[in-house]
Amino acid sequence: MGSIMDAQNTMRGAVLLGPEQIEIREVPISQPGPGEILLSVEAATTCGTDVKVYRRGGHPRMLQVPTLFGHEMAGRVAAVGEGVTAFSVGDAVVVANSAPCGECDPCRAGRENLCEDLQYINGAYAEFLLVPERFVRCNTYLIPEGLSFERAALTEPLGCVIHGISNCDLSLHGKPGEAEIMVFGAGPIGLLFVAALAMEGHRVLLTDPSPERLAVGKELGAAEAFESGRAGDQAEMVRARTQNDKGAAVAIDASGVPQVWLDAIACVRPGGTVNLFGGCAPGTTIPLDTHLLHYSELTIKGTYHHRPETIKGALDLLTDPGFKADLLLSGEQPIEGVEAALRSMMSMESLKVVIKKELGSG
Repeated sequence: MGSIMDAQNTMRGAVLLGPEQIEIREVPISQPGPGEILLSVEAATTCGTDVKVYRRGGHPRMLQVPTLFGHEMAGRVAAVGEGVTAFSVGDAVVVANSAPCGECDPCRAGRENLCEDLQYINGAYAEFLLVPERFVRCNTYLIPEGLSFERAALTEPLGCVIHGISNCDLSLHGKPGEAEIMVFGAGPIGLLFVAALAMEGHRVLLTDPSPERLAVGKELGAAEAFESGRAGDQAEMVRARTQNDKGAAVAIDASGVPQVWLDAIACVRPGGTVNLFGGCAPGTTIPLDTHLLHYSELTIKGTYHHRPETIKGALDLLTDPGFKADLLLSGEQPIEGVEAALRSMMSMESLKVVIKKELGSG
């Protein structure tokens, strides 16, 4: 086994114990077995999903408490297990937070995000993370030279956004710039949608309650950014912002608010596409206007997670200096500051916070 580890055999990590309960603990460092690598986490970014996990004290798919958590990460290979040939000690890498099996029906159809045996990894808010063999084999990538660990840590959420954009079937709505795309919600995911779509030349409209976040959306390329009205009663206001008041060709919800889902459905023009990207709480339901859905031939889609192909695309896009992803990084905190970072997101003071074992490193 190759390694750059010294005699250190324990590490600091943020352990989630339950709803809004985090404890910084000294825990053992696991050494990699066959096919595995040990990642020295150089940068991890906070995420809206982590906020949900923090509030709820767990996640039905991804983790069970007590556990280390955090899932957007970039770092260096600290040690490699037997048989690892694709990576060497010292390599700068991104590890995606899931790994598909590659063998089930969804995987064979290129829909790995729906893998019947999708495995997840958590533990980025720590000094080191053991990366299992499947992740090493199919969803770990070298970071291109010149790309910082902080930007590289955004690969996972941007990979989700690129998957969401591919689900919009934008080619059905004309050439770039010919169709208007409405994004509801200027959190980190909504802003990444704006930035990625604007880079492709699309005309993007953005709405959110926060003037500060709308200003970031404008910097990222939104053609219009305006304050939202009451959720569930915004469709006419949005239509009035579109060309000829016809409504958007594509509407993307990045809020995860059920009433905003209704706004997204009601604001598109006939033949429009609605991408319900923002996840709602389990058991949530919404009413559907069947007349509108049928006679306007609307396409309504849910979108979940990412695929290896979109993770690769995200890493490529982050190397483009014109992609202003740094605007989403509100500051840095040490591992001991994870709880403060998540609370700053909850209070809308931060978009994303970079968690680092040593501030000023990377």
